[in-house]
Amino acid sequence: MQKTSIRKVNWLTIVAITLLSACADVATERTAADTNKMSATDLQLHRIVDDYFEEMLRRNPLIATYVGDPRYNDRLAIDISPRHVADMVALHRRYLAEAKKLDAGKLSPQSKLTYLIFSRECNEAIESEQFPSYLMPVDQMGGLTANFAELGAGDNAQPFNSVRDYENFLKRSVDFSAWVDQAIDNMRTGVKRGYVQPRVVMQKVVPQLDAMLVDDATASLFYGPVKKFPDGISASDQKRLTAAYQTAIAQRIVPAYRRLRDFIRDEYLPHTRDTVAWTALPNGNGWYQFLSRHYTTTELAAAEIHRIGLAEVARIRGEMSKVQTKLNVPGDLTAFFKHLENDQSQYFANGEQLLAAHRALKAKIDAKLPTLFVDFPKADYEIREVEAFRAQSAAGAFYQPPSADGARSGIFYVNTFNLKAQPKFGMTTLSLHEAAPGHHFQISIQQEIADMPRFRRFLVGYTAYVEGWALYTESLGNEMALFDDPYQYFGHLNDEMLRAMRLVVDTGLHTANWSREQAIRYMLDNSYMAPSDAEAEVERYIATPGQALGYKIGQLRIRALRTQAEQALGSRFDVKQFHSQVLRDGPLPMDVLATKIDDWSKQH
Repeated sequence: MQKTSIRKVNWLTIVAITLLSACADVATERTAADTNKMSATDLQLHRIVDDYFEEMLRRNPLIATYVGDPRYNDRLAIDISPRHVADMVALHRRYLAEAKKLDAGKLSPQSKLTYLIFSRECNEAIESEQFPSYLMPVDQMGGLTANFAELGAGDNAQPFNSVRDYENFLKRSVDFSAWVDQAIDNMRTGVKRGYVQPRVVMQKVVPQLDAMLVDDATASLFYGPVKKFPDGISASDQKRLTAAYQTAIAQRIVPAYRRLRDFIRDEYLPHTRDTVAWTALPNGNGWYQFLSRHYTTTELAAAEIHRIGLAEVARIRGEMSKVQTKLNVPGDLTAFFKHLENDQSQYFANGEQLLAAHRALKAKIDAKLPTLFVDFPKADYEIREVEAFRAQSAAGAFYQPPSADGARSGIFYVNTFNLKAQPKFGMTTLSLHEAAPGHHFQISIQQEIADMPRFRRFLVGYTAYVEGWALYTESLGNEMALFDDPYQYFGHLNDEMLRAMRLVVDTGLHTANWSREQAIRYMLDNSYMAPSDAEAEVERYIATPGQALGYKIGQLRIRALRTQAEQALGSRFDVKQFHSQVLRDGPLPMDVLATKIDDWSKQH
C-alpha cells in the first residue's frame, strides 16, 4: 500500500489499499492515562503530524472522501500537475524540517514510532521527486479514471444522501475534466522526455475508456445516483438534479473520457514503447531500486529477491506434489493442473453461486476467528460483485475499506467475469487474504486506534506489512482447520505460489530482460492459473513495478518473527497476543516491526 509522486501510487491508491473491516468489539484503543503521560515533546510531534494530515486532506480531497470526512467532497485535486507535485515535495520538506527540530530522545515509545514513520514518509516523498511518475498517469490498473467512475456510480465512498451530496459530485466532475486535460498534457510531455508506458499496457486502457462512452446519459453508470434518490430529497430538487446530471454526463463527463480515449488511441499509442522493463526508462535502474526498497521496506537487491523467489517456488512445488499424491492424480504437476482445470465440480455455474458461496464461507470463518484473535474491528464488510465496466481488467478479488467510524462497511469485491478463474478450491485462501483476518482486520484496526495520530491511522500503508500480513493470514487456515480438504489446501498453496512467482517475475521483467511472454509462461508452468489471469498478473507487474514484491517478502518476515517469538517464549507464547502485537500499532516497516516483536518477547 502505499505515497505522493511515487510511481503510480497516488494518495487515493494509498487509502484504497490501506484500510479495511470486520465485526465485533475493538480492543485496541489505548487508555486516557496513556495519552495523559505524553510529554511536551510528544504533544509537539502530534501537532506537527496532525497539521500535516489536515494539509493532506485539503490538498488531496479524495483521501478525505475515502476516510469518511465530507468537507472536501466537492473537490478533486489535479494531483498530476507539475505545480501540485512540486507543492507536495515542498510540503514534505517543510514538515520534515519541523520534526527534526524536536529532541527525539524525549519522545515516548509510541511517539518515537510516529517520529520514525513520519520521517521515513517525508524522506521517501522527497526522494521520489526525481522519478516523474506524473508523466505516465494512466495505465490499465485503474487509477483515477476508474476511481472516479466508482465514486460516481452512487454505491461507493462518495455519499449521495442529500441535495448537497448530489451537488458536490457535480462540482467534483468539473475538476475531473480538468484532470483529464492535465493527464493528456503530461503524456505529451512524457513522449518528448522518453517517459512513456509500454504499448501492451495502454492497449488495455482503450476498451476501459470505451466502456465510459454512452450516447444516452441515462445509460451511463454516472446516472446511477439519479435512479435512486433518497426519500429526503423533494420532487422539485429531484427534477432539477436529474436535468443537471444529464447535462453533466453528456456535456462534461463523457466528453472528458472521450478526449482521453481519443488521445491515447490516436496519438499516444504510436509513441508507446515495445519494451516492458522499467529500467528502459531514463534513470530506470535507480527508479526500480527505489520502488523495490519502498515496497519491501528492506535493502534487498533485485538479484537476492529473485533468488528468494526461486527457492520459494521450488518449496511450494514440492508441497503441491504431496497434495497430488494424496488425491491419487497420476503424472507430473502439469498433469495435476490439467486435472483441476477439467474437474467441473470445482467450478461455479454462474456468478450468483460464487457470491453465495463466499457469503457462506464468511460466516464459517467468522466463527473460528476467536481461536486466534482477541482484537476485532468494529466495522463489518460486505461481499459484492465487481462492476461490469471494469471486470475484464480487474483482479480476481480486492478489498475497499470502510469509513473510520464503521458507518460504511468495507467491500470484498469478487470478480465474476471469468468463473474459470474463480475455482472453488481457491475460495478459502482468497477470503482469508482479502477479508478477515487479512486486510479486513489489519486496516480496520489501524483506523480505529483512536489515540494514534490520524496520519498513522489513515495515510501509512507499507506494502510489505499490509500485504505481508494478508498473505501470512492465509496460512492461518491450517490453524483454523479450514484446509482439511486437500483441494482447499492446494488452493492455499496455489495462492502462495502466485506471491512467490511474483518475486521471480517482477525482478525478471524489470532487471533480467524477461519478455512478457516468458513471464506468462513461467507462471502457467508453476501454478494452476487461467491464461487470462497469468496475462493480467504479468501486465500488472509491467505497469506497477516493485509493488508485487512486498507480499512475499513481508509474509516471510512476519512468519520469521513469529518463529523467533515462539522459540524465545516457549510455553509462554500466545498466538493471540502475537497477532495483537503485529496489529496494534498499524503498518510498520519490517525492521521496526522486528524490533517491536523482539522487545515484546524479552518483556514476556
